[in-house]
Parts: sequence; structure tokens; C-alpha cells
Amino acid sequence: MTTKTLIFGHRGYPFKFPENSLKGFKYAIDHGIDGLEFDVHLTKDNVPVIMHDEKINRTTDGKGLINSYTLHELQQFHMRDGETIPTLKDLLALAVHRPVHLNLEFKTNKIHYPNIEQIVLDLVKQYDLVYPVIFSSFNLDSLKIAYKIDPSQQYCLLSDHVIQDAKALTVKDHLSGLHLSHYQPLPNVAERIWTVDDPKDQKKLLADHVAGIITDNFEQAVRLKNNAVAM
Repeated sequence: MTTKTLIFGHRGYPFKFPENSLKGFKYAIDHGIDGLEFDVHLTKDNVPVIMHDEKINRTTDGKGLINSYTLHELQQFHMRDGETIPTLKDLLALAVHRPVHLNLEFKTNKIHYPNIEQIVLDLVKQYDLVYPVIFSSFNLDSLKIAYKIDPSQQYCLLSDHVIQDAKALTVKDHLSGLHLSHYQPLPNVAERIWTVDDPKDQKKLLADHVAGIITDNFEQAVRLKNNAVAM
């Protein structure tokens, strides 16, 4: 629980733009979003790219696993607006010196890409970001590996299950918070909830003072948040 709830764009701004697209990320940053949530995989040549699924089938005009292509090969495929699959570098460059919190998900729960934690952490350090990146994953092993590489970062476990003994879990596994698909009262644990698009649910979570709301429609959530503050 916190006194200030941050609004995170889930995969950018999919309410208006293709999910995990640079156009969506740029629009959100330019319009003052608190934070961006996005997913990272590795290509065949170990370049971090941003996409939710392990395969490119759903969101591009191509087919196959991300890690079956080099970055150069991936660039031949396009999203519905003609944009190519963005790299992590692309988004980090957009975010430099901008007051936006980045929530980077290691997408390793189905394919645990070798060395993704080291590659991503090394890359992030090259950029002068206003806020530390929040690293999350459904794969606790990924977070443990990342913590061993750099214990100074923020690591959060993703879960769609009720968490028992949440405080003990965060202490034991060096977690700075939990990213959940549901709300549960968690004293002294930073809690960010996904994916919340219903205004009634957003209002309740704002009243509960969760650390973050992750949503497809950040502008709606921001309006509700501003109205709540003004009351």
C-alpha cells in the first residue's frame, strides 16, 4: 500500500495503438503517463526486443518464435500500423530524461532465454533514466538470477494466484513488490494490479492506495485519479 498510486500503460497504450508499439509508448510518454509496462524476449542473436507473446503470429504479419529470427530477420515483419517490432534500445532511448517509470517484464515463464537477465541489465545501465527500472517476471528464477547480478535493482514477482505470507516471500526472495491480477490487502508490500480497465475497479484500487494500476487505457485511469485527488 502507498499514498500515491501510479498509472502504468499495459504494453504501452493498446486502447489506441498496437500493443508494445513505439508509437503507443511515445504517445503515452508525451501525454504524461506515470509508467509503462512491457515484455522483453531475446532474438536469435541475443537482442532484447519488446513483444508479449513468444511467437510473432498474433501481433505481426509474420509467423514463428521470436528466438528463431535474428533482429535483422525480424525487421521484415510489421505490426498492423506498419511499425516493426521495437527493440529494448528503442524504448530506452525514448525514455531517457523523461519522468516515466519503466516496468520491464522478463518474459521467461515459457522460454527462459540464456543470459537474458545479464544482457538486459547491462543494456539498461547504459541509459540515463529518471527512475530505476522495475523488473518483473512470472519466473521467480529469473528474478533470483537478476538479483545475483545486481542486487540494487527493484524486482517484483508477477502472479495470478493469492499470495500467502506475502511479506515473508518478498523478504526471502529480495522482492520490492508484487504484481498481481487481483487485489489482496498486503500491508507493507508494494502492490501493482493488472490488467484493470473497468472504471469501477480502478476507482476501488485508487481508494485502496495500491502502488500501481496497470491498464490498457491509461488516459481513462488518469482522469479517474485526478478526479479522486480533486475531491
